[in-house]
Amino acid sequence: MQQLISYIAPGAPATRRPAKGNLPWLRPEIGFTPKWYRQSLDIDFGEKWHTDPDYREQTVNMMKAEIEKRFPNSSIAAIDQPEMQPDFLTGTFGACIISAMFGIPIVYSRDNWPCTSKDYLSADQIDNLEVPNLQSSEIFQNLLGQLEKIKSKHGIIKGFINWQGVLNNAQRLRGEELFLDLFDKPERCRHLFDVIRKTMLEASTVVQKIQSESGFENSFSNISNCLVNMISPEQYREYLLAQDIKIAERDSCFGLHNCAWNATPYLEEYAKIPYVAYIDMGINSDLQLAKKLFPNARRSLMYTPMDVKNKDIKQIREDLLKAASEYGPCDIVAADIESDTEDEKVAEFIRLCDEISRKYEQTVSAG
Repeated sequence: MQQLISYIAPGAPATRRPAKGNLPWLRPEIGFTPKWYRQSLDIDFGEKWHTDPDYREQTVNMMKAEIEKRFPNSSIAAIDQPEMQPDFLTGTFGACIISAMFGIPIVYSRDNWPCTSKDYLSADQIDNLEVPNLQSSEIFQNLLGQLEKIKSKHGIIKGFINWQGVLNNAQRLRGEELFLDLFDKPERCRHLFDVIRKTMLEASTVVQKIQSESGFENSFSNISNCLVNMISPEQYREYLLAQDIKIAERDSCFGLHNCAWNATPYLEEYAKIPYVAYIDMGINSDLQLAKKLFPNARRSLMYTPMDVKNKDIKQIREDLLKAASEYGPCDIVAADIESDTEDEKVAEFIRLCDEISRKYEQTVSAG
């Protein structure tokens, strides 16, 4: 079975990509915020970064050089892996493209990822919501134009768009009212979730086809359930499980992101989803149960940037040993690291993963 692994491209939030070859028992995936890069480099992560692929290419090369200088011989941002180079697509529009297709404005920042405005849709707008016409969607047509420009320059379009997940996108459209609607207006929520799921699949299918024709296979589905802890397991089962299953069934290879939350209450429901090739969660989750329920998936531990910064090496080692024993083989994702975390602390984190992996004396083949 094909597995997926965590992937953090330069300047981009975390996403997933297909696994290749032999993977270590604990595979560190390190990522930095745009502010981290901007502390050292003259990069503006505002609208131009997301709409001008030439500018993005220039800055990605700058960020890769900075990583190589500060962390020589590392695998950060897959800079040592030719199958992912050059990637001048990942990170485009952050996590906002689906909500923007429904008319929610994107708020750009010079030193951060973009976010959506709070111009949420009304109840009537949600009740009458339809899948957007991709041909007349300004942001989607902009994306297609960028794909064509990358292809004309490099021949192949490597990288990934972050389509998010049904629940995340729904909150960007409806705001806090979504969580009230789940109790008071269940049919409104079902309609909203249906429209979002159809939009995600339709848009991502178009992009996958264009990338495939350029020579880059991107045949997997990947969702982010960052807000799942805002709803109960029963609500997830009633409203969202079927949506995630339909997304998973398209490609028969499915990634499931939960942030660093305790995913335990949702694991039994997640286990009903077919083709799970990747799942992540926080360290307070029942890691042994997750390993039992998802033996064939690449499991991943989301290790918070606060823990990387604030815990001492002994505490970090204990956490990593726990992950190796109860959850491994797995990825250890240290994303969103800020400039107030010392480089040596990051380097020591990577060394600890390597040391523990060697002690387990086992690698896994990703096929």
